[in-house]
Amino acid sequence: MNKTVNINLAGLFFHIDENAYAKLQRYLDAIKRSFTDAQGREEIIQDIEARIAELFSERVKNERQVIGMTEVEEVINIMGQPEDYRLDEEIFEDEPAKENKYTDASTKKLYRDTEHSYIGGVCSGMGHYLHIDAVWLRIALILLTIFSWGGFILIYAAFWIFVPEARTTSEKLEMRGKPVNIDNIQRKVKEGFDTVADSVKNVDYVKYGNKAREGAGSFASTLGKIIMFILKVFVKFIGILLILIGGCTLIGLFVGLFTAGTLDFFDGSIADYVEMANTSGAPLWLITLLTFLAVGIPFFMLFYLGLRILVNTLKRLSLTAKLTLLGLWLVSLIAIAVLGVRQGMATAVDGETLITEVLPVQPTDTLTVKMKTQNKYSAEKYHNQSWKIRTDDNGNKVIYNRDVNLSVQKSDSPEAKLIIKKNAQGSSFNEAENRAQQIVYNFEVVGNTLLLDNFFVTDYINKFRDQEVELILAIPEGMTLLTDNNIATYHRNRYSDLLNRDYIGYYTVMQESELICTTCPIEVIEEVEESNEWEYSESTSDSTVTNNVYEYQSKVEPEQDGVDVETPVKELDSIN
Repeated sequence: MNKTVNINLAGLFFHIDENAYAKLQRYLDAIKRSFTDAQGREEIIQDIEARIAELFSERVKNERQVIGMTEVEEVINIMGQPEDYRLDEEIFEDEPAKENKYTDASTKKLYRDTEHSYIGGVCSGMGHYLHIDAVWLRIALILLTIFSWGGFILIYAAFWIFVPEARTTSEKLEMRGKPVNIDNIQRKVKEGFDTVADSVKNVDYVKYGNKAREGAGSFASTLGKIIMFILKVFVKFIGILLILIGGCTLIGLFVGLFTAGTLDFFDGSIADYVEMANTSGAPLWLITLLTFLAVGIPFFMLFYLGLRILVNTLKRLSLTAKLTLLGLWLVSLIAIAVLGVRQGMATAVDGETLITEVLPVQPTDTLTVKMKTQNKYSAEKYHNQSWKIRTDDNGNKVIYNRDVNLSVQKSDSPEAKLIIKKNAQGSSFNEAENRAQQIVYNFEVVGNTLLLDNFFVTDYINKFRDQEVELILAIPEGMTLLTDNNIATYHRNRYSDLLNRDYIGYYTVMQESELICTTCPIEVIEEVEESNEWEYSESTSDSTVTNNVYEYQSKVEPEQDGVDVETPVKELDSIN
């Protein structure tokens, strides 16, 4: 077993096999000897070491991996042997380097070329990347900025901020799409020294020939630094904002989805209420997971983007990680869409049942109507469409609701009647009608007083399907009606309803298909007659309730289909 050596190469730490280290050391020593008299020797060697460190980093999959002889040989073959290159200027110009066994894919990268820049080097860098003269890009930028009313300045600033500057020799070679090996590194460094030498020889020409450009460049550089500082502060602020939005959303999403099921909510867990409304048939844990992925992944990317803006040294997500997150996000969206369609189909059809009860009162009696509460489920008195989960006397879960609506119409016979209309939804008519039949609603008659429950219940297994109960009180001609004030929130002035809301709490008499208030103050009667004069002329002919289901349908609910009427019902619904 060979020993391993820890080395620091261009500021990066690597674990390397002892034999591989010895070969790498000999290779670097040979390179240093070959550049003994070369201009820019130190810069060339630093760039070569930086390139070798970059190649090692590409081949190391984790921090504990040891670099062996194979990796060292691959890097040496990519960089080339020192003896392959002659440093003599004549041979340097004419003799090509020997062909290597291994070749490094020279992928062109986008950098800012500040050596040939006027402001930030964006256009010159993009010129190298797109193989277009930077002059044309600058002209295009000016024209686009004019036609976009300055909008392209923001795009230029974004490139200035996010595109890195080509500082090292390796980055400058990558910017031009050239392989980063010893030959090209040496050429690039030599070009730099030749440029300096030519500038010294022609200093006067440069001074006078480029005087205007230097002045413009100095102003642009100062202005650019100011703009860069402002933009950097703004971008850092955006980064902090993204971290706060992404982090808070992820925390809230995690707490809301994965811990809410343990919290009590109206005498039941939130999970119970979600399951009650779930009509897709999917288990609750699957819905929770899909929701977390669909909402959480975009906000995680926002959070990560904010970190990347604030922490320049933060590593990029690997392509595998990005594709995995994208795949999970798309799968969760598709699954949620499928479940949403199933949810909608489960409530696509409305169904109803009708129950007609003959009340044991005489037409000459005064019928009093009141709503009553059930303390076992709730002591609340007012109409509400919210759903709650309760337990019955046997400890079974039931769904409790106060969506009960009352209207008053004229009876077609000398009998007073109560028509109970139960509505529900389902994926088919039979399912919706069957679910409507499962609604349990009770009332009782004590003397001449009709006590109506202000709620109804249904088994928890029936789930929420927009169940509701409509009560139609049919009063015969000549009967006196007294409505208690507690029915006010349950009363609905629907089509053909005869009870005016202002008459609640007073005595009224059914006369000629109208409810006439006999104890209302005169100003109330006048106000009602004046405001509803046109309504009575349209609704009087349709305000009579009959026992004929088809006639009832055409008069009361012409848009509903499939109404079942039972008259009278043999026994009332009851809750065990």
